[in-house]
Order: sequence, then structure tokens, then C-alpha cells
Amino acid sequence: MPVSSFLANMLWQYLDNCEAMIDDEFMNKLANIATELKTGGIDMEFETKCLHAGYTPKNGEPRVLPITQSTTFTYDSTEAIGKLFDLEEAGYFYTRLANPTTGAVEAKIAALEGGVGALCTSSGQAATFLAILNILESGDHLVASSCIYGGSYNLLAHTFQKMGIQVTFVDQDLPLAELQKALQPNTKAVFAETIANPAMRVLDIEKFAQLAHDHQVPFIIDNTFATPYFCRPIEFGADIVIHSTTKYLDGHAVATGGVIVDSGKFPWDNGKFPQLSTPDETYHGIVYTETFGAAAYITKARVQLMRDLGATPSPQNSFYLNLGMETLPVRMDRHFENAMAVAQFIQEQKTIATVTYPGLPGDTSYELKEKYLPRGLCGVISFEITAGRKAAAQWLDALKMVSREVHVADIRTCALHPATSTHRQMSDEELTAAGISPGLIRISVGIENIQDILADLAQAFEQMEG
Repeated sequence: MPVSSFLANMLWQYLDNCEAMIDDEFMNKLANIATELKTGGIDMEFETKCLHAGYTPKNGEPRVLPITQSTTFTYDSTEAIGKLFDLEEAGYFYTRLANPTTGAVEAKIAALEGGVGALCTSSGQAATFLAILNILESGDHLVASSCIYGGSYNLLAHTFQKMGIQVTFVDQDLPLAELQKALQPNTKAVFAETIANPAMRVLDIEKFAQLAHDHQVPFIIDNTFATPYFCRPIEFGADIVIHSTTKYLDGHAVATGGVIVDSGKFPWDNGKFPQLSTPDETYHGIVYTETFGAAAYITKARVQLMRDLGATPSPQNSFYLNLGMETLPVRMDRHFENAMAVAQFIQEQKTIATVTYPGLPGDTSYELKEKYLPRGLCGVISFEITAGRKAAAQWLDALKMVSREVHVADIRTCALHPATSTHRQMSDEELTAAGISPGLIRISVGIENIQDILADLAQAFEQMEG
């Protein structure tokens, strides 16, 4: 954990403990100091945070975030090391738990999402797994949207079931009253995606936050497709935000990774989460909510789950991730601009049954897009070829510049047939529930010149029609 993040967390803890003893004006001043510590002491706009948050070089130090390619760190005494293991002091002793390069990236992402702390993982799937396992255990229950990434669906529906965690999947477009029927006394969290992959449906974030909070449990949201540039779910009530950083945050398809961001706003001491509010004997009885205050959740995820499961990103991959985030705003604007042009072009094709892109007026998610993502969207579009599976494969095989690959959210345009790849393990019924048909194609629009993208798509349609 970077020193600035540690100091900020300690200050937030102080604020929690002293709120009743000091006036509002002084509280606000201290809160501002804590927030500035998280961003290097400077109040910055989003685009500037992408470049400067998390790492501030001192006199004579490298301008670019250095790669600390070391598994371990040395100290002058056993006492100093002991304080690190007892969580009494901040510092680095083994890269599985924390590393200066990764720590700087975590601080940057926390600043971009507006959280109190973040934890980078080795993949987006690892981030989902740890985010949920940090507060759920055997005998607990989770409510999740059925309209989620296929890998996440398999994790929740099958792997968690083997661990004794039950999951109920719901139609995210149902009214709140209907969604509440899925909650059970042992429900410990609600899970969904800001923009569903690959169905491209925008979530009503405030509705799902209310669903969770009415039951006194946290709302965990996957913000991978939107990125914090277009949507910051914490501002709409989300408690935990996760990303597959492999996608837009990296943006260049060079390194897998994930991240968990803690809003610091959920009251973990409400009696439903003894993992956080009762002593952890593996750390001499430390109580996370008492010792770390607003950062209790993310601290436990690091010092307990990352310690035991070790889904750690390499410092080299963290360096690549930081490079990608530095250009995030510029890239996302171009992705959105190109995707709108492609979506409008595909709408005009005779062989297309449907085009799903929330930026299009008339799309079922258009109003939610305008509410939660008014500045733009990701570059991912889903469309259905009327003739079905065989015709979809024919169209994909005809592409020349556009890549056929199992990836998305890259600077280069690529396309995929979910039913035979990312969602291959799902039954027809499960595919239908997730909004996927045999002829559905997902295209991730890159940042190439739009005329080159449209020309390749056009010749593929011509070959299919011929």
C-alpha cells in the first residue's frame, strides 16, 4: 500500500471515530486532506489524474513510473518487519501482497473511480472472485443479473455453488418490487455489470444499489466496458467496483489484469459481515472495521485473500496497465465516435435483424445510457445476422482488416461469435436469458480510421449476400 494511501486510510478512520466531537467545517477540511492524499496532494480533473495520480516523482526521480521488478524488500531490523506483518505500519515486504509499481497503479485507479483504495489482481476473473469471496462464504447467497459476461456467469453459477455459495440470477430490467423477491435472509451481496457483455444492456445502477441497500448488503458492479471515464458507479450508489483491466484500462491487449475498488461507504459493521467486524485471529485478533475504518473491505481483501490465494499481477504488467490508462480519455472518445458510425452503418444492412448499441436513439437502453453515461460509451456493438449461426460465421471469415479474436476493448477492431466462444459452455436457455442468439456477433470497434473500418465491414456484408 503506498504511504499516501495508508495515511489517507488512517485519516478516514480518524474521521469515522471523531465525527461526533468536531464541527462540520473542520470535518470537511480533514476530508479534503484525505482525498488529496489519495491523488498525490493535488486536486485534478479526470484527464490529468490519468497521467499524474498515484505516482509523484521527487527531486531527481524518474518522470515515468518505475518498474520495481523485485519479489521482496529488505529492512534494517526484525522489529520493522514485524510491524509490517502486524499491519501496524505501511510498507512493502513481498510483492504478492504489495509492490511499489502496482501500488501506484492501484492509487491511480482508486482516484479515477472515486474510491478509498484499490487492489490489483492477475486477471478480471480473479477480481470478480476475490471481490465476492471477501464477504461471502459457504451458506451465503448472492443475487446477480443474468445479463453478464459468460466467464462471470460460470464462476457464479458453477464454481461458487461447489463452494456452498448459492446464486440467484435475475432479469435486470424487472421492477424493483420484482427483484426484491430474489433476496433471501442469507443474501450478502448484489452483482451486475454497468454495460452487459455482450448483450450491451445498460444497468439501472441506482435501482440495483437500492435493491442491495434495502437489504443492508453491498452492491458490487463490473464497470469494465464503461470505464470510470464514462461512468463512476460509486456516485450512483455502488459500493464495490471491479474491472477486467485487460480491456479498456489497458487498451492495447498486452497484459491481463483486474482490479477491485472500494468506495469506503458501506457500513460493514452492520452485523451481517463478521469477517470484517470481528477479530481475525490470523492477525492477532485485528478487527478490520475498527483498525482501518472506511478501508476495511479493501484491506481485508489484500492482507487476507491475496495473502492466501496469491492472484497477484506482475510489476511489469502493472507498468503496462499504467501506460494504457495514461491515454484512456483520448482513446475512449475515439472508440465511442467510431462505434456510433459503425452502429449506424450496420443498421442499414438488409441482412441484419437487430443492432444493439445504447448510443443509438431507439435502443432499449438509450434512456439509461443518457442517465448514467451521457458523455459516451464503449466501442462494443452487438448485432444479429438474420440467417443465424452459419451466416454469422461466413461474415466473420470474410473480414480482412478486422481481427477474429477472443478479446474485446482493444485499440484494434476485432469481432467474435459469442455462442461458439466466450459463452460456449452455456445452454440455449442460458444463452437466451443472457440476451445471446446463434446469429449474434460482437464487434469491438477500435481507433483506426473509420473509413477503413467501414470498408472492411462492407466487403464482408457483400460476400455474405453474394
